[in-house]
Amino acid sequence: MTVFLSILGVVALIAILIYNSLIGKKNQVDNIFAGVDTVLKKRYDLIPNLVASVERYMEHEKSTLEKVTEYRAQAMKPGISDDQKIALDAKLTSALGAINIAMEAYPDLKANENVMHLMRTLNEIEEQISAARRAYNQSVTDLNNAIEMFPTNIVAGWMNLQRRLLFEITTTERQNVNVHDLFNRS
Repeated sequence: MTVFLSILGVVALIAILIYNSLIGKKNQVDNIFAGVDTVLKKRYDLIPNLVASVERYMEHEKSTLEKVTEYRAQAMKPGISDDQKIALDAKLTSALGAINIAMEAYPDLKANENVMHLMRTLNEIEEQISAARRAYNQSVTDLNNAIEMFPTNIVAGWMNLQRRLLFEITTTERQNVNVHDLFNRS
């Protein structure tokens, strides 16, 4: 009887440790995503100033500016899921990259002090977003591993924990910038 109770106690202790570990990993993912969300909010706050500064110069790229504004508005809506935020972030990152490339064709715009300040600030925020994405992806990988690996997958199944999505770069961001095309735009 003592051996049975000892084994039952060890199994209960292991289950408690696994449960606590999974809760810690889930909370870490939520905490880091909140950090990513904060940096993304900074980016969203900066976008109206950037668009206002460049739109009078960039009449030909009006659709790009409209996309940026649209993605920002969608991302600022309350109640959207983390997965939707990740998808909108990818679209917004791609559209902001298109603005950077388009600005190369406007020498007056590139020389404008306000635009230069906005672009420097945006670059700093992009670096912060990049660092936050790396931290988020690492914590999501830890959680996803715990959800899928034995024996934690059993407890994760009881807790109804689901895999989380990683921040991934878009296909266009994976391609090298064609410098030749940039210099031949104007």
